[in-house]
Amino acid sequence: GHTIINAQGFDSQMDIRFAIQRFLDYLVTERGYSPHTVAAYEHDLLLLAEYLEKRRKTLDRTGVKDLLNFLKTLEKRGYAARTRERVLSALRSFYRYLVEEEDFEQNPAELLDSPKKTQKLPEVLSVAEVMQLLEAPDTGTPLGIRDRAILEFLYATGARVSEMVNLRVQDLDWERGLVRIHGKGRKIRLVPVGTEARKWLRTYLKKVRPTLAKPDSGDFVFLNVRGGKLSRVGFWKMLKKYALKAGLGRRVYPHILRHSFATHLLNNGCNLRILQGLLGHASISTTEVYTHLSFQHLQEVFKKYHPRA
Repeated sequence: GHTIINAQGFDSQMDIRFAIQRFLDYLVTERGYSPHTVAAYEHDLLLLAEYLEKRRKTLDRTGVKDLLNFLKTLEKRGYAARTRERVLSALRSFYRYLVEEEDFEQNPAELLDSPKKTQKLPEVLSVAEVMQLLEAPDTGTPLGIRDRAILEFLYATGARVSEMVNLRVQDLDWERGLVRIHGKGRKIRLVPVGTEARKWLRTYLKKVRPTLAKPDSGDFVFLNVRGGKLSRVGFWKMLKKYALKAGLGRRVYPHILRHSFATHLLNNGCNLRILQGLLGHASISTTEVYTHLSFQHLQEVFKKYHPRA
């Protein structure tokens, strides 16, 4: 059981253990990792925490040299090459998370050498699978309407789960069909909301939200059955249920709708810079991972339609 920590922008003085805790929380709630995997990450990253604390190093003052020395120390302590490889992989994931999700300035771990691994591409759903998932909630029930509105919203906007649960009623601009999304590091971006998602949001806000709301519900758009703000863990459980019901027959995790949103836009010719803005990525290199997926799609289309392919 990890303590779930509120999402505030990255603080350069952030205690390393606190940062690790947030990373583990992210792995559980946003990436859907198993408890076993999360425990392995925790074990490896706490070795780093101990090492840095002994040397009175804060996260923002840790460079490539420190990480290299840390890995050398593990070697001296008799850790096997395979274990050190696993620790290195944990370091990479942790720093990537800090840069992408916490607005951390640099990533010293990406300069560390190791046997070349192919980049793990995000898993995405096909358009047909997304449709199956969107239609899984029973919209004859109030909670089914809420869940349909949530899934439609995530696929329509590519919002992160943390951004969806923090969405407020006043963030929806019905006039222009836009939503104000409060992203990482207090950045705000405007994203269009498609007709279908707007229809379900309207239905939910009109018919369902008033029945869930309590005097202290605040102005959060998505509420749980007790009238509180929907949590990321609550959403993850809900998603697993619908993936099963839709018969997707594969691992579905909270970020999958965001990845599918990005890939489907690129496959249909969306410009990379525009996609970067829609996803709220600080750096275009983060967005570029989707071009690999788009390239796979291109190759499939080429093979299918080119007479000499």
